[in-house]
Amino acid sequence: MPDAAVPAVPPTPPVPLAALLAREDLGLRQIAGPRDPATVIHWAHTSEMADPYPYLLGGELLLTAGVHIPEVAGSRTYFDAYVSRIVEAGGSALGFGVAPVHDTVPRALVEACDHYGLPLVEVPPRTTFSGVARAVWQLMAQARHTELRRVTEAQQSLAAAAARPDPVPSVLRQLARRTGGRAALYAPDGGEVASAGRLPGPEVEVGAALAGLAAVVRPAGHGGDGGDGGGPGLGTGPTPSSASDTVAGVHLAAYALGTGQGFVLGVAAARRDPGDHTIASVGAVLLSLLTGEHQSGTGAARSSALVRVLLGAAPEEVAPLLDGGERWVVVHARPDGPAPDAVAASALGAALGSPLVDVDGDVVRVLVPAGHREPVAQPGWTCGVSAAVVPGEWRTGDIQAARALSRARASRADLVRHGDRPGLAGLVPPAEAAAHARAVLAPIAGNPALMETLRTWLSLHGSWDRTAVALSVHRNTVRQRVARCAALLDTDLDDPDTRMNLWFALSHA
Repeated sequence: MPDAAVPAVPPTPPVPLAALLAREDLGLRQIAGPRDPATVIHWAHTSEMADPYPYLLGGELLLTAGVHIPEVAGSRTYFDAYVSRIVEAGGSALGFGVAPVHDTVPRALVEACDHYGLPLVEVPPRTTFSGVARAVWQLMAQARHTELRRVTEAQQSLAAAAARPDPVPSVLRQLARRTGGRAALYAPDGGEVASAGRLPGPEVEVGAALAGLAAVVRPAGHGGDGGDGGGPGLGTGPTPSSASDTVAGVHLAAYALGTGQGFVLGVAAARRDPGDHTIASVGAVLLSLLTGEHQSGTGAARSSALVRVLLGAAPEEVAPLLDGGERWVVVHARPDGPAPDAVAASALGAALGSPLVDVDGDVVRVLVPAGHREPVAQPGWTCGVSAAVVPGEWRTGDIQAARALSRARASRADLVRHGDRPGLAGLVPPAEAAAHARAVLAPIAGNPALMETLRTWLSLHGSWDRTAVALSVHRNTVRQRVARCAALLDTDLDDPDTRMNLWFALSHA
């Protein structure tokens, strides 16, 4: 069964055991087990437990000085049980420290490692376990730097390919070259529009599997197997935006393009390096933009909508050109890392199902048609989502999303939605509620900073620190502003009735 693809962040590559053995400063020597160049380790772990199985995650170089070995453990029984448990836990290799407990590696341990196929490394007396662990982290850092540089170069080459006169074939050629396999663009009906590179493995079997995987991520209602819910891996649940599988030793991945038109990118490669998912995701974003501009005239329609807005048309007049329905959701998102660029913003829009993206400093704003795809938390982003609004209320949705993002950052939540649940406030006619809000908040209404600080402070239950985080100001600034509000409003903000009254007023201001 296809498995969901991992988030588009290059993970830290594992370290080949051979690279660690090649470090002359360590003096390590493999004395048992298979000498496979493909053997890798993900981390180093020291344990003197007789049964380390419960403490292993898999992929470790397990280091031991043999303290756990009983004096009577001369037979194979103890070492067979010990090594078999390491292999069962997924350990990659065993490092045995010579001295101070043992002068040599026990012969029975060597035989057990040979029997179970576990690489056994002798650690000389001059090499500490901490030195081995440090060497592993250094090699991992070097590998990550190399992989990040490869990903960066691939992103640049893909962007340059997208600017060529034949952008779609150029992007596919670069993607096939960078992943060392084949890249294909599938149409909404499941047919192959364009491709580049050679298909590894048995062509017929792998080609059919890649086309089938594309059907898994194709939105329902777009031809082929993806149109009737009968394709492989499809059911009544939401359609995944990406999926991966392995067939005949070939790694497959499929990405639904963010245009919502049913185009899918498929990638097949003989190997899967840590940064390949990121590279393919960038290719998917670029192809989303390229196919979106030419599918059903959507690019021209958005251009017409922009011109009409600039010439004074109301939002409700231009909304039909955007083909998004009667109601919309505004999403504000802030990355967990550096400020977003155009590629990151486009990738977020593609994941949310909308090409209507705006980068505003550290925040990306996305206008999403309501009902097509419910906005969900995105890896690496903190999101605030508005209630569903009609085009005439886009500005209101923008404010709601901004406030929801502030609450999400303050509460360290991945995503917060604007609360649109009906409550007691619904019993008061809107006109009367608005008049009450104007009367109550009149002393601070002319100061947006005070209004927003009071609103955020009340929404976060009077927390100074969380309010400071949400507003990106110092906590003393929050205290000063709230004290100023209390003075101007001539009220006690510690009184729960007062807080409830003010919250009602702020909700209708």
